Amino acid sequence: EDFISLNIFCAPCMKTRAWAKLNLTLDVLGKREDGYHDLCMVMQSVTLHDTLTLTPNEGQGLRVKTNLRFLPTGEKNLAAAAALRFWEALGREPEHLDIEIQKRIPVCAGMAGGSSDAAAVLRALNELAGSPFTPTELAKVGEKVGSDVPYCVLGGTALAEGRGEVLTPLPALPPCWVVACKPDFPISTPELFARIDSCKIRCRPDTAGMLEALKAGSLEEVARRMYNVFEDVLPERYQARVAEIKHVLIQKGALGANMSGTGPTAFGLFDSEEAAREAQAALQEGYRDTFLCRSV
Repeated sequence: EDFISLNIFCAPCMKTRAWAKLNLTLDVLGKREDGYHDLCMVMQSVTLHDTLTLTPNEGQGLRVKTNLRFLPTGEKNLAAAAALRFWEALGREPEHLDIEIQKRIPVCAGMAGGSSDAAAVLRALNELAGSPFTPTELAKVGEKVGSDVPYCVLGGTALAEGRGEVLTPLPALPPCWVVACKPDFPISTPELFARIDSCKIRCRPDTAGMLEALKAGSLEEVARRMYNVFEDVLPERYQARVAEIKHVLIQKGALGANMSGTGPTAFGLFDSEEAAREAQAALQEGYRDTFLCRSV
């Protein structure tokens, strides 16, 4: 059992990256008896990331520090919750640990920033402990932290079903440039789910077609099939802004554009770095949180 002891920090600290996620598709199939919703989503990791530093401390417990003062520093932070669930899964008492997070992924953006931080903590602690959990087992631990955490543990291109925890790896998205833009307004996830529940969904993503496009390795076909049902239930004042961002992306050469998660971030896929940089520059004139990245 010695190899799984967490008193194994051989270095003063460990740094790791937390990759942002985007939704190539998002469909809501219905509400479950447990209050959650059955989802069907094709997810994709991108190189936009937070950087986490894990450092043992001398008897100060579990502490989280970020460069954004409004984020929680205790157990309400998903990174701290992930550490506690990891030690719980090992049957060990919590260790004394500082987690410092340099946030780059925008908050409340539909890009799984908090979930990706939690997943990065799980991967880092698992490595430091001598890998007692397989990636699939670690994803199961992540289920106790949040619905997006299992996907963020595994990353890449995947079909996510159930609450998001039932994962099927997919052929990788062909290498491409991604421009993601988050407008500066809040989106209420509970409100959007309530809107979905109270209306008939008119259009749904062609998930089967998306899987075929990925299998064929066609970026153009993938981009053409991107769709997110939440776009149809956005409040009108927000729907127009997301549509405006998508219009700029397409005008600047994106092969397709979509909203990620429950928004408000919209993104476009590009096969040209030059076109992607032009789109980024155009959007940055009106939106501070505009990012150029690549698929992972």
